[in-house]
Amino acid sequence: MNIDPRIREVIDEIRDESLRNNLLNLLSEPSVKVGDECYITSLPFEEAPASRAYHHSYPGGLIEHILSTINIALALCESIEKIYGGEVNRDLVICGVILHDIFKPLTYELKEDGSYRLSPLGERLDHLILVSSELLRRGFPLDLIHIVASSHGQAGPISPKTIEALICHIADEADSKMNGEILSAAKYLVKEATGELWNNIDSRTALKILESKARGGWEGLKSEIDSLKHLKRH
Repeated sequence: MNIDPRIREVIDEIRDESLRNNLLNLLSEPSVKVGDECYITSLPFEEAPASRAYHHSYPGGLIEHILSTINIALALCESIEKIYGGEVNRDLVICGVILHDIFKPLTYELKEDGSYRLSPLGERLDHLILVSSELLRRGFPLDLIHIVASSHGQAGPISPKTIEALICHIADEADSKMNGEILSAAKYLVKEATGELWNNIDSRTALKILESKARGGWEGLKSEIDSLKHLKRH
């Protein structure tokens, strides 16, 4: 796949050359072999969502989620190091964030109405199982595999046992919740203002809706919704 230049810029900050090269090799061909079959996504990485319904559930959502989670994770690294006096392996944190959802596109399919459903592979194996098994097969370090496998915290197959894994889990959860709440609030405001259900909405549109309500009240919101409708038609 083509690596988004914003993600590539972050990857270039990884000091461990071997780890950086292994990550780039995986990102260049994000496929997984199960038995005799090799699974490659039909959903381009740059167009993939980060979830089907709750957070970043729109084209391009996965890249946004990765970039935002990296920002949060690095801020947490700063706190651990400069406030609490701890040590953090930032190479592992960056790799963990980039990889934790990297096989989401393999588990989704785009429906005709623009929403997403599970792919045949996604119906049988979730993205954490897929990426953990592929990282094991490719010889990635144990501590990195643990970060990915524990990224869902208590809701995943194992809870974080290292500071790097804890940072990635908290950052992932924080960004997912923030984005999910923004989308939910915008959909609620649209329904209250117009009676319409806008299920397919991205974060930039959602933020415009929230900001227009805060600035101009219900009338300002209705005006913004009309403008957005006009842009969609054209």
